[in-house]
Amino acid sequence: MSSVPSNAATHAPDAHAQARQRSGLLLAAAGAVAFSGKAIIVKLAYRHGVDAVTLLMYRMLFALPLFAAMAWWSTRRAHGGVPLTWRDRLGIVWLGFTGYYAASFLDFWGLQYISASLERLILYLNPTLVLLLGWLLHGRRVTARQWGAVALSYAGVLLVFGHEVRFDGHATVVGSALVLASAVSYALYLVHSGQMVARVGALRLVSLATVVACVLCIAQFVLLRPLHAAVVPAPVLWLSVANAVLCTAAPVVMVMLAIERIGAGLTAQTGMLGPLSTLALGVLLLGEPFNVWIVAGTALVLAGVLWVSRAGSGR
Repeated sequence: MSSVPSNAATHAPDAHAQARQRSGLLLAAAGAVAFSGKAIIVKLAYRHGVDAVTLLMYRMLFALPLFAAMAWWSTRRAHGGVPLTWRDRLGIVWLGFTGYYAASFLDFWGLQYISASLERLILYLNPTLVLLLGWLLHGRRVTARQWGAVALSYAGVLLVFGHEVRFDGHATVVGSALVLASAVSYALYLVHSGQMVARVGALRLVSLATVVACVLCIAQFVLLRPLHAAVVPAPVLWLSVANAVLCTAAPVVMVMLAIERIGAGLTAQTGMLGPLSTLALGVLLLGEPFNVWIVAGTALVLAGVLWVSRAGSGR
């Protein structure tokens, strides 16, 4: 009689842990796919004749109330959180500028010139850029294994870039440079956000920084475009709503919940679904090419990023 409760008690924590891990993996996968869907939505919206400034304004306009609510909730959950000093506020403005405003604008601009698949591969160089910036700005040691992983990733991007540049020439060069600048801007955000994350909290910092970026993107439109430029076809509005909700706000929450359940390392590795889903959606929805060059380049980039992650954790 006593053995049944004992076995149930033994297996209950294991079952709970397994369910938690499964939900974490599903959240990480869904977040990665949702994030990668942004490029597809942007490319679809460009077919209606809008430009990067207008499209980004609408994305951030619809995302603003969502991130403002996240900032309020995350602060309230922490019982008011750590009071923000003027240095904290300036840091949040800087991180919002580099990590979300500049990175988003350069990315949207670059997508006018290159395929969604190449854009996602360039952005996925982010872990290697963080590694290189840590070496350049802070003198952090880079091992031979990490250098090899960096070389592998960049070889993959160059393989796809070299294939596309033969057909689109100047446009591929310009678009790739803009998206690479976007990746560098976001890597700067990651490099400089570490201390503030520990002090302010991850979700609170992300939401506040994104609110700053939303305001900057809306102000950019007001300054650079006449107000009648806000009149766009209805599909652009619906695509912008989907971009703001499904590909901007929702993935932030899903990735945060995944990190709580399975840790940052496994969440990042699950995020490798992102480039693969962009590749598949680009072929299915945008009619982008699918060939051996893109497959080989994607495999090299993913292998390099996985190698960097494992080398950085000492595995």
